[in-house]
Amino acid sequence: MSMYRRLAAGRYLAAEHTQGPWDPGTQHMGPVTALIVHELARTAPRPGLEMSRLAVDVFGPVPVGELEVRTDVVRDGKRVQCLAASVSADGREVCRATAWRIREAGTPATPVPGPPAPGPPPSPDDRSSWLSTGFGYGRAIDWRFVTGGPMRTGPATVWGRLTVPLVGDEEISPLERLAVFADSGNGVSHALDFATHLFVNVDLTISLFRAPAGEWVCMEAATVIGPAGRGLTRSTLYDESGEVGTATQTLFVAPR
Repeated sequence: MSMYRRLAAGRYLAAEHTQGPWDPGTQHMGPVTALIVHELARTAPRPGLEMSRLAVDVFGPVPVGELEVRTDVVRDGKRVQCLAASVSADGREVCRATAWRIREAGTPATPVPGPPAPGPPPSPDDRSSWLSTGFGYGRAIDWRFVTGGPMRTGPATVWGRLTVPLVGDEEISPLERLAVFADSGNGVSHALDFATHLFVNVDLTISLFRAPAGEWVCMEAATVIGPAGRGLTRSTLYDESGEVGTATQTLFVAPR
């Protein structure tokens, strides 16, 4: 079973694989973000322009139900293009996104600063695999923790691979696979106990300096909680060839 079933142009029905950790009736924003990418890929496509930034603002919980995704071209150009998307449920806008495409051209690649990238994902029979039994989205990902762990607080490095289709029998792109996973930073690197606190992201910004490739995505994530009910998660994103970009999430933090 896929995360979504297409009902009509721009209309989808969410399945249990989209369920988030806070409420079984609401979706994790990873699948919603990937669905936005899926629709934007069909909006004014132009050879040589690649998505380099996606910013999603979350206006409220997204129900596990029927969604409508509307897209538009905000600015069209030969070298850069800005797109917009809006997701609605039951006649209410639940999130909005903007995306930038930048033309591809030959540039001298510079070394990536910082420590070496994580190694390749473990083999399929490696015992480091973690299977979530708590919610649909968690069960739809093959999780391979390099550092940290699902029950540990603090920074974490984890590989992930989507194990179900995003939309029915439609092909999923590496960028959509990355979008499904990139919203997990605050969950894998939680600084507070799930049982005592909420730390829900109100946004997600993905910035890429090259296109991702392959099935596996890795994130090195760390969360910091401030003294006044806010937090921030910063994640470095990788594919099997190395770093591809970053993701950030602004968090609403409160006791349960």
